[in-house]
Amino acid sequence: MATVELRFSALPEHVRTARLVAAAVARRAGVDEAVLDEVRLAVGEACSRAVGLHQSSGISEPVWVTLVEEEKLFSIEVGDEAPRSTPGDDTPGADGGVDVDAEEDEMGLAVISGLVDDVEVTSGENGGSIRMSWPTTPPVTLLP
Repeated sequence: MATVELRFSALPEHVRTARLVAAAVARRAGVDEAVLDEVRLAVGEACSRAVGLHQSSGISEPVWVTLVEEEKLFSIEVGDEAPRSTPGDDTPGADGGVDVDAEEDEMGLAVISGLVDDVEVTSGENGGSIRMSWPTTPPVTLLP
């Protein structure tokens, strides 16, 4: 299992770099060429969301991206350090969490869900992550 980890300052200009790295690693992992644009777009959306969460809450910690190549699966996890309200807490920002424009956040998650079949979103008081995965095909070896 090969893993690539990327951490970057929460600045919009670094999102493009994360997209390029994700596409290159996905290609090497064996993700179908027809799906690479979806990988790029989904990673860009997830990273932009994380950058926005960091900027709106004044967090100086970096956004992180983990790319993992397994035998038949390629996964990317994009994480942030922005605290969210705990389940059952209806008061916005009650725990000191980020007061994020909920519609914009939902739209970004909807875009990601439309691009990726296998998505898992987690969040809590210590931040959150979006985990996405795609099937891979083993490389074809041509015999002489």
